[in-house]
Amino acid sequence: MITSRILGLGPQSSLTDVARLAEVELEKTHGPSQRLVAIAPGIEVRATRDGFLGPFQSFVIRMHLAGELLEAIKAIPAKASGPCSVVEVDGLYEFRCDGTAAGGNAPLALLCGLLRLPEVWHVHGEGYRQERLSIERLFREMAQRRASDVHLYPGAPPVFRVDGATLSASELQAVSGEQILALLQEIAPTRDWEQFAKENQCSFNYHQLGEAFSRVSAFVKAGVPHLTLRFLPEQIPSFEDLHIPRSVMERLGALHHGLVLVAGMTGSGKSTTVASLVDWINANKSLHILTIEDPVEFVHANKRSILSQRNVGTDVGTFQAGVRASLRHDPDVIFIGEMRDPDTIRAAIDAASTGHLVLTTFHSNTAAEVVNRIVSFFDPVERDLVRLQLRDSLKCVICQRLLPKKGGGRLPALEFLFNDSRLIAESIQKGDSAGIRIGMQQTISESKIFERSLYDLVKLGLITMDIAQAHATTPEILEQMRLGTYVPPHLERIQHHTLE
Repeated sequence: MITSRILGLGPQSSLTDVARLAEVELEKTHGPSQRLVAIAPGIEVRATRDGFLGPFQSFVIRMHLAGELLEAIKAIPAKASGPCSVVEVDGLYEFRCDGTAAGGNAPLALLCGLLRLPEVWHVHGEGYRQERLSIERLFREMAQRRASDVHLYPGAPPVFRVDGATLSASELQAVSGEQILALLQEIAPTRDWEQFAKENQCSFNYHQLGEAFSRVSAFVKAGVPHLTLRFLPEQIPSFEDLHIPRSVMERLGALHHGLVLVAGMTGSGKSTTVASLVDWINANKSLHILTIEDPVEFVHANKRSILSQRNVGTDVGTFQAGVRASLRHDPDVIFIGEMRDPDTIRAAIDAASTGHLVLTTFHSNTAAEVVNRIVSFFDPVERDLVRLQLRDSLKCVICQRLLPKKGGGRLPALEFLFNDSRLIAESIQKGDSAGIRIGMQQTISESKIFERSLYDLVKLGLITMDIAQAHATTPEILEQMRLGTYVPPHLERIQHHTLE
């Protein structure tokens, strides 16, 4: 995969400097190479070295030459301090020389003294690292480092995401674009490899037997490939592993119908939480669980239930088509990987309203905002109907934020919105996020706001108060809890809010 870069190097007096500057820039995006090619009008430079580091050892410069300049360049070998030659090839003249010779009589110095070098060059590298990257070693490195992801891009060693931070593994060798492409072609299904070749991006699931599953995402940036692998353990984590209250999750798993949403920002662990809930249902109930994912992430084996996992793109065309068709497949539980468009949302609500338990994920920072974020996908004329359907079908929203834990690692702060009171149901129908949040704080509801979860984690000594304050939706409420002065909003405030 040769990609050329256009570099404006400014006036240079030496081709050695041209090669050095071009090498530095190419290495940032492509990794080190054994050969460098720089082309400008009337001249082509090819620099070569034995390894991937150090100065280039030989140069071949191809030029259009005539007249006095040609004669002057032909005279260089007789007076140069290092070996060089001038030969004619296909109507062009090639100046070949040792690039390591120094001094004023060095071949390159004598040549550059006769030329006015261009300021702009089209450059690319050749002979990048070809050693095979071991996918098994990458998985083992992720496991040993307790990394959630690894990023591969040319010119740098693998970069691991540990506890939310990206850490470069400087002790490992920098990888090249050719190595990344070879690894991608090795692990990608044919369909996804062809999609990458056509669209410069793809995403799929990969299983390293005995290590883990992975959601693989590949894309091209500035003409070079990037590859990201998400670590998904073969053993699906339990509620205890995830620091999620078992009693609440079992209550949700026992539902027969309705909509359960797991919300949060990207990378907050939504998929893992849903996987643990699906695994509990699989182990404790005799049902048909059907999932529609893009791509399939956690892979479930049948336990007491039958599990049918469908991959968007290979098993079904779209999320919407998968949800619509699922109603004919006798499912009890439907998991939709993500609600990302109005048609999928509408199909999910319809399925939840017709006697199915529907689990799905959604991007939102708080549980109270979810209703209005869902409704915003629809045209204004549809929104009242969607809010009414959500009032009747929505059972629970779990919203989570991953926090750094004392001593290392991360754990979630959890917000639960249960549609279990008149105030919450009416606020859902009105699209009143503030009313939903007020209802969540009433003792009549099983709901739980983030601040309560954060304060509980502080009391258990799992996180610091500074971390809790930084992740609170309303830091003032958290401070009131710390001081023991917090009380839920009074009825008068609720009535006043309703009048407003």
